[in-house]
Amino acid sequence: MTTMPTLDDDRKSLSEVLKKYDQGRENLIPMLQEIQDRMSFLSPEAVAMAAEHLGLSENDVYGVATFYAQFRFHPPGRHRIKVCQGTACHVRGGGLVLDAIVRKIGISPGETSEDKNFSLERVACFGSCALPPVVVVDDKVYGKMTARKTEKLIEDLE
Repeated sequence: MTTMPTLDDDRKSLSEVLKKYDQGRENLIPMLQEIQDRMSFLSPEAVAMAAEHLGLSENDVYGVATFYAQFRFHPPGRHRIKVCQGTACHVRGGGLVLDAIVRKIGISPGETSEDKNFSLERVACFGSCALPPVVVVDDKVYGKMTARKTEKLIEDLE
C-alpha cells in the first residue's frame, strides 16, 4: 500500500530544492521548475518558501509564475490530458476534440476532475503538426484524433 507524502515530507523536499539556489531573482524560474517537477504543482507553501529563500515577495513569485503557462497551482489529475490548439490542429478539428473532452470528463481546461482522475490543459503547439489534431495523455502523443477517438481514449483510461 502506497502512503501519501506528509506535509513534513513536502517541506523536506522543498528545502532540498531551495538549498541548491543562491538568493536572487535570476534563480526564480529554475527553482520553480524544479519545485514543480518534484511536487507536481506550486503550492502556496512552496511559493512562500521560494519567496523567502530568494528575498522576494510572494506577489513577485506569483507574478512570474502566473505569467508562464508551464506552472500549475493545483495538483494535476492522475491522467494529464493536453489538447493542441495550434494552427494545424485548430483547422483540423482541435476545438471539436477539446469540446468532446470537456463534455466527457466534465471539466474545463485548467481544471482537475473532482475524483482527481483527470486534468485538462490547452496547449499552443506540440510541434507535431503532421498529425493534427493532437492530444497528449500522460506524455504519450495521439495524432489524427477525432471527437469519437478521444472519447474512446478517455473511456479506456477510466
